[in-house]
Amino acid sequence: MHPIIQGMYMNKAIFLLFVSLFATYASRAQNKHAVAQTPAQQLIASTGEDSMNSYGATHAKTVISGYGELTYQRDFNTRQSTVELKRAVLFIGHQFTRHIAFLSELEVEGAKVEGGGLTGEIAMEQAYLKFSLNPRQYIVAGLFLPRIGIVNENHMPINFNGVERPMVEQTVIPSTWRELGIAFYGQTTALPLTYSVAIANGLNNAAFEHGSGFEGGKAEGQHAGANNLAVTAAIQYFAGNWKFQLSGYAGGTTILNPRAADSLQLESGIFGTPLYLAEADVQYNNNGISFKALGCNVSIPGADHINLAYDNNTPSQIYGAYAELGYNLLERAKSNKWKNKQLNVFARYEMLDLNAKTPINGVIDGTLKQSHVVAGIGYFPIPHVVIKADVRLMSTGNQNPGLVINPNPNALPYKNNNTFLNIGVGYSF
Repeated sequence: MHPIIQGMYMNKAIFLLFVSLFATYASRAQNKHAVAQTPAQQLIASTGEDSMNSYGATHAKTVISGYGELTYQRDFNTRQSTVELKRAVLFIGHQFTRHIAFLSELEVEGAKVEGGGLTGEIAMEQAYLKFSLNPRQYIVAGLFLPRIGIVNENHMPINFNGVERPMVEQTVIPSTWRELGIAFYGQTTALPLTYSVAIANGLNNAAFEHGSGFEGGKAEGQHAGANNLAVTAAIQYFAGNWKFQLSGYAGGTTILNPRAADSLQLESGIFGTPLYLAEADVQYNNNGISFKALGCNVSIPGADHINLAYDNNTPSQIYGAYAELGYNLLERAKSNKWKNKQLNVFARYEMLDLNAKTPINGVIDGTLKQSHVVAGIGYFPIPHVVIKADVRLMSTGNQNPGLVINPNPNALPYKNNNTFLNIGVGYSF
């Protein structure tokens, strides 16, 4: 069997497994919105946003919350340093009744937005209505974050180690990934298991860009094509101090009508020119020790047709994985002075390839096959504020001369290895 077809069927099989497990347990479920938090740090306190996830409010209330982060980075190859207000996010939620609430996040990225040159972004990160059916089941409708990976739903800077989000969950799984749709969340009574299934708008393959996976194809609530749709599902299982998750995505990438799609030899319809994603992760937290591991595979079986239509060098397979180990050095501190503080050290290894397989009309870019070693420290003077620093060592494959627009000696020779120093502060409330 051809490797591309084999990868496509593997992703389909994993996704169907998610749906099968969901159907098995949903009949016994009576769900709750307060799905267990990611155990990224041991002492993280609840935020104002978290308070909106509880069931049983007896009166209307409005909650204001938010998070943000400031970062410094030194690129040792280019000898360039930058400092930036990476993002500032304002959360506003309103509880209408015990059954109906509204939740939203407005993000300003890059400090400001103006015409020309470097620009930031103002965007709705979330905006949805939540309908609580009972303490264990709820539905959301609007702009929401699918439950895929570790960071996408838990992306506040106090929830992950390091100044930067893991590279795999920036490029292979493009956080923060949000789309318009409807989702159902549940938690079983028989087992410590949660599940979700959602229908949302699909991606736009015309906006795929070389070197950024499928990130450019996200609509993020803006004029999203609805000729194609996507289905995503996730299952989380809790066992003591362990948390296991499987998640999957299957959706169309052609937003054109049938006539326009046919003219470009693209498959149209709800799942036309599909993209399949399969992800698995595990987390552990106990006695100051934390561990995370994640693996993800993306298959685009119609990449050759996308390249023929748009010449955007879309790959047929993308993959990424990482493992991280951390420890809170203040875990055994007996003094009350250090009771609510953390000093976390960690190390993470990541590997990814944004063109693991290319179709016959694609061009391989060795720089997109990367490994990253990250080691750093994070200090929490209080559970809602963190000061971080880390060093990231990046290694890539060779540059493809055919993709070089401005070759040496006009441009400096490409270096396969680079080092970055990152320093940052983050907060949530």
